[in-house]
Amino acid sequence: MTFTIAIDGPAAAGKGTLSRRIAEEYGFHHLDTGLTYRATAKALLDRGLPLDDEAVAADVAKHLDLGGLDRSVLSAHAIGEAASKIAVMPAVRRALVEAQRGFAAREPGTVLDGRDIGTVVCPDAPVKLYVTASAEVRARRRHDEIIAGGGVADYDTILDDIRRRDERDMGRADSPLKPADDAHLLDTSEMSIEAAFSAAKSFIDAALKHQ
Repeated sequence: MTFTIAIDGPAAAGKGTLSRRIAEEYGFHHLDTGLTYRATAKALLDRGLPLDDEAVAADVAKHLDLGGLDRSVLSAHAIGEAASKIAVMPAVRRALVEAQRGFAAREPGTVLDGRDIGTVVCPDAPVKLYVTASAEVRARRRHDEIIAGGGVADYDTILDDIRRRDERDMGRADSPLKPADDAHLLDTSEMSIEAAFSAAKSFIDAALKHQ
């Protein structure tokens, strides 16, 4: 028996931090599904393969190892740019959705976060959370995170980038970003990670009682 928690939401809303915390709390496996697209892109780049050949990209996606995705390596800007090119390919999306579903079946339970987990990847998940925050709050968080890490960042540029990404994610024809009909909404604009975790835990504990 496995128990899946599906967590969706836009960039920088806090779903990654929340997902990792939940997985640690319950002893579940965690997968940031966005990294699966980045890992596919990195594999193509590492092998010198084209980024515009859907069949080649889909074949690489089918043979991806989801066990060892390194966030620090995969967060590189060039990998993100490449990932955005292959993420729109239907064959790549199909291959990675199948891989993500396979991951979701791991025992004793899993936490998957992304853009279409509750709507497409795991529509039958017993707990679905949609984590969001205003674009301005998300841009400020991303800005402060970069500065804290010793980087250089411009708030307005980040805000524009987040708004463009939202528009792209919510407007795409294949698996657009939107909350599942039965998802619990967590708006973290004015909410600490502790408060968000406490709210999420109450939903999860209630669902676990009915397993």
